[in-house]
Amino acid sequence: MQLEETKKEGLLRGYKMTITAADLDAKVTKKIEQSRRDIQIKGFRKGKVPVTVLKKMYGKSILGEAMQETVDEVVREHFSGTGDKPAMQPDIRMLNKDWKEGDDMNVAIEYEKLPDIPKTDFSKLKLKKLVTKIDNASIEEALSNLALSAPDYKKKSKAGKAKSADQVVIDFDGTIDGVAFEGGKAEDYPLVLGSNSFIPGFETQLLGVKCEQELKVNVTFPKDYGSEKLAGKEAVFAVKIKSLNEPKASAINDELAKKFGSDSLKNLKEQITERLKNEFLVATKTILKRELMDKIDQSVKFEIPNKLVDNESREIAHQLWHEDNPDVTDHNHDTIEPSQEHIKIAERRVKLGLLLADLGSQNKITVSEQEMQSALMQKAKDYPGQEKAFFEFVEKNPQAKEQIKAPLFEEKVIDFILELADVSEKMVSRDDLKKAVDKLESA
Repeated sequence: MQLEETKKEGLLRGYKMTITAADLDAKVTKKIEQSRRDIQIKGFRKGKVPVTVLKKMYGKSILGEAMQETVDEVVREHFSGTGDKPAMQPDIRMLNKDWKEGDDMNVAIEYEKLPDIPKTDFSKLKLKKLVTKIDNASIEEALSNLALSAPDYKKKSKAGKAKSADQVVIDFDGTIDGVAFEGGKAEDYPLVLGSNSFIPGFETQLLGVKCEQELKVNVTFPKDYGSEKLAGKEAVFAVKIKSLNEPKASAINDELAKKFGSDSLKNLKEQITERLKNEFLVATKTILKRELMDKIDQSVKFEIPNKLVDNESREIAHQLWHEDNPDVTDHNHDTIEPSQEHIKIAERRVKLGLLLADLGSQNKITVSEQEMQSALMQKAKDYPGQEKAFFEFVEKNPQAKEQIKAPLFEEKVIDFILELADVSEKMVSRDDLKKAVDKLESA
């Protein structure tokens, strides 16, 4: 059965086919004959029911199957013969809407094919790899930040007032409608103002208090609070300020190291050096990858499927809309129209995605089972206590598995290109490296 070409515009292809009533009837008869030996109907021996009887009983349902199978076979043969690969599921529709059994069936088929990706000599790509050294200043800065993040506290003067980041040691006794509740009372409780570790609104009411001051703090428990008995309830806390302490950076010594799980300051410095090394490597790779993608986008030209761009731009618009409206869940996805900026981003993503996929396929680049398992284990850490459920979900959802696999594949293809490209190193300061990363993130 032949397809008649009706459209050829860029990557868009359109065809028409006619399935005769005789062909359909022959296919239905063949399917009935194949299954007749297993059918038993009252009044007939098993396998001896006349085809005409079976056609009356099952003809319509089998006709539907025959129509679908015929179209699928023709489309499959078409793609095999032409070598076309559809960018998305082909649009297949019946042209004679008033079709009835016994009529020929006219079918239209339309799709966008994947483009032919031009061969690229990546050895001609010249790239700069920014590298930096881990110096003593970087290590000392990291140690200073750790000392500030785990401060010691010293008492403020009696005239001092509490401010954000101060530690207040308090006694408190909470009531709801004048009745005490479980967990609402404590003595000598150390609370760092601004830590947001208490009920919303509690800490802000302690700003400006003095030592030995007593006050009432009025708060409302959040509606989603862990205890149903307290959720949404208004409470009053009688609070007494026992002492006020201001933060002071911890001394950089072995005691500080122990706060962060190290045996000694020397060991902590070694851990910091390793962490900085990894951070710099990630930053370097991120910048290099972006430069590579920019140069490929500029130098490699080919047509991209409009429908893929449309789908991607709508996904981008929808994702950004959700970021701006995080509390809105009930809305119509189709009402969010992509902007020209969204479309521009989508065109780049689709283009680079097709190129990397083609390059990976041509060079037999794959993600191994071991690499996949390692990525799954890493991802499972985002769901503490629910790791088993996460693994089961991924196993049952091929799309979820593909979302984890895709960046691994992309990274391997990019590494393959970088091996071919002309990459030279450029030594920069750590500040310049950070500025380069910040520039990327703000772009």
